[in-house]
Amino acid sequence: MNVSYLFLAPGFEEMEAIAVVDVLRRGGVDVRTVSVGGGKEVTSAHQVTLRADLSLEQIRPEEAECLIFPGGMPGAQNLSECEKLMTILQHHYDQGRMVAAICAAPALVLSHLKTNRKLRVTCYPGFEKYVPDFEVVADGVAVDGNVITGKGPGFAIQFGVTLLEQLRSSGKAKEVAAGMLL
Repeated sequence: MNVSYLFLAPGFEEMEAIAVVDVLRRGGVDVRTVSVGGGKEVTSAHQVTLRADLSLEQIRPEEAECLIFPGGMPGAQNLSECEKLMTILQHHYDQGRMVAAICAAPALVLSHLKTNRKLRVTCYPGFEKYVPDFEVVADGVAVDGNVITGKGPGFAIQFGVTLLEQLRSSGKAKEVAAGMLL
């Protein structure tokens, strides 16, 4: 378990993808972007095209320490409609490994999780209706065990720093945050 995957589907929110990858890589996390839906080039909600490091078919889920899902529409919906990815997510969660989602993704993607308890999450306002079985809080970033969620684009850097803290240490997170003048 030495790699984290951040999934990109057409219509993803750029800030929630790029800021998180940037923060984690500054902190020494091996995070790789993964295209979902064919080809390595993925176009965001605001027409920014990125070239992912890998396609979904190339990942090795058993090596992942964290699965990360940016929001954006229709990006989060597109992620949630990928059956192979939802199977990988459930298996990863069942093994007690870290799962992170921001914006619409906590509602649209994490709602597919079968859990034995009520998860405490945050999500983009208006998406609460998709997770009636979760406890939705108003926090910018919420941590509930191995599940980390963020509210939206304005919290992308804080979300990334919180992920770094959970994946590495509070010291490393503080060091990266200081270097970014946070």
